[in-house]
Parts: sequence; structure tokens; C-alpha cells
Amino acid sequence: MTRNTQGRPGTGELRKGYTTGACATAATAACAEALLTGHFPDPVTISLPRGASVAFSLAESSIEDNSASAGIIKDAGDDPDVTHGALIRVTLRRGALGKGITFYAGEGVGTVTRPGLALSPGEAAINPVPREMMTNAVSEIAAHHGAQADFEITVSVPGGEKLAEKTLNGRLGIIGGLSILGTTGIVVPYSCSAWVHAIHRGIDVARAGGETHLVAATGRTSELAAQKHCGASETALIEMGDFAGGVLKYLRDHPVPRLTLAGGFAKISKLAAGHMDLHSARSQVDMAALKSDLEALGAGADLLAEAEKSIAAGAVFELAQAAGLPLADRIAAQARDAACEVLVPSDGQRDKDKIAVDVLVFDRCGRLIGAAVAP
Repeated sequence: MTRNTQGRPGTGELRKGYTTGACATAATAACAEALLTGHFPDPVTISLPRGASVAFSLAESSIEDNSASAGIIKDAGDDPDVTHGALIRVTLRRGALGKGITFYAGEGVGTVTRPGLALSPGEAAINPVPREMMTNAVSEIAAHHGAQADFEITVSVPGGEKLAEKTLNGRLGIIGGLSILGTTGIVVPYSCSAWVHAIHRGIDVARAGGETHLVAATGRTSELAAQKHCGASETALIEMGDFAGGVLKYLRDHPVPRLTLAGGFAKISKLAAGHMDLHSARSQVDMAALKSDLEALGAGADLLAEAEKSIAAGAVFELAQAAGLPLADRIAAQARDAACEVLVPSDGQRDKDKIAVDVLVFDRCGRLIGAAVAP
């Protein structure tokens, strides 16, 4: 297992872990030492991108004449990472003299099939920073032993193809398994960065694939309903979750002609109030504002009194619906205004690369209950 002292037991602090890229780098370093000395270091120590040194224990190792293989069990700390406990295996082979370092996808590691990512179609889904980490590690070891760094690096994750079904890889056009990821080498528990990164890569792939109308939804029910409503392809779907800001701020600098935002009444109510993070722990529905919206729509005193007693956005919507008041449409229009404000380019020119924005509100059964459509 990885030696991980990032979290302190008994303190309530969440324990950090290590990325697949860090694990692959450690396995690569161990293989390089074995090929050049005949012995595996265990534990093996590597440097992370920000300079920290970390030691990893080997779960397996083997050596032949021209190749070595080593595996490390990924420890994601307290993060609910789908690859926690997975074996990250590297096989290092001597390559042709002067060829340098080349990367290959082994069992359970995907292959890029669509443009728009940092890697070209046909490449192993080993991201740029892990490639750099592995290249640096093997180059330093080779130089230390007076050898040239001409190696073939194959990364495998047994069972990775099944694990990849729980990720967004399929939507991004990465087939056959997982991606080897990480920009710092560290996994921060419950970090938003991985989700936002996936949002950005989804937008990149959609744009590169020629999609002109993206659909970003807060959840699966609204996504399916919006996809049907808009006739959108799978590539055009962006799994936004709670990160409306992650979608809008990235599109501000990487625009498409049209964007549809979709979600339930409560989430869209938060967006209408200007919240860019829609998670319940980080933003709340403004119940007083909903009551004011009802009043603006002509609600009577009795209805407003009932709304005053409501503790959930859904209850206020049901009151409005029973009274025939288009509250969901009003909220959708406010959410559209909030989104458009974020989408203003950094130079302030509102007409430059202007994105047409639609907002759709769905109930829990996927029925459209409110909408605001761009002119």
C-alpha cells in the first residue's frame, strides 16, 4: 500500500491520497532501477510535481532480460475514487537506441478516439502531467546509471475497463478503460477540481467534434429530459452537476453558439439567485425571493401566507402550480439572466462570441415545468 501520512487519524481530518499518475510514476521508477541494477527498490521514492517526496510500497514485481514489471495499489485516501484499491501496473521495456520514451495503453487503460483532449486520437489515455512525471523519473535514473533513456512504458489497470464505466470516459471518447490522471500527484478528498476538469474536457471534446449546441444538466433525470427536448447527441451532453460556474466560466472563453441549462426547480432557483455552486452545503434556496416572485405574479394574501410557511422550494412551486402561476418560467428567466451575466467575455464586449442561452426546468419525472428560451 502507499505510505500516506497526509491525514492524521483521530483528528477528523480527511486523509489525502495519490493519483493514478503518481502510482504509475512510482512503478515506472522501480522498473527502471530494476532494469539497470537487477534489483527493485521497495519502497520506491518519487518526487511529485510540487516538489514533495513520497514513498510507495510495491504490490508486485518481476524482471526479465529486457523488461521489468511493477505494481502499486492505489490509495485514494478518504476520497470516494473509483480507482481506490486498484492495481496500477507498469511494464518497462528497453526501446530502440535513440527512440526515447514511448507510452502504451495496457489492460484497463483507455485509448483516445476523439479530438479535443490534450492527447491526439489513437494515443494511450495517459495524461500529459503523468507522462512528464514518468519521463522525468526514468530519465533521472538512467542518467544516474550512465544509460540512455530509451524505454517503452506500458501502463495497465487490471479491471480498469469495468471501472471506467463509472466515469465520463465513454462520453469523452476514451474507450477500453481508464485514464491515468493527476496534475499534482495528490488526491484531495471530495475535491471539486476533478469534476470541473471533466466538465472542461467534455466541452473541449464537444467543440472539437463540431457540436454547436451543448446541454448541461444538474442530474441524470434532467439530462435525459433535456436531451430528448433538444434532440442533442451524446457528445453534446455536459454532466454539470452542481458546478454551473464551471460550465459558464469555461464557455465564456471557449464559446459555442447555443447552451441549454437544465435542472430541477430548486437547483435552478439557486442559479436564478446568482449561485454558481448549486450544492446544498454551499448554497441555499432564497425562500424570501420565491415569495416575492409569487407576489410579483399576482399571488393573493392566502397563497403568500402558505408560501411563508413553506420550508422547501418544491412546496412553493406546487402552491404556484395549483394557482396557475408560472413561477417556474419566471425562475428560468432569472436563471438565464444570471447565466448570461457570467458568459460576458472578459473584455466586456457582450456581442462578441455571444452565446444563446436557454434554461429548462423539469420535475422529478422529467416533465418540463418551466422554460426561458433565447430570442
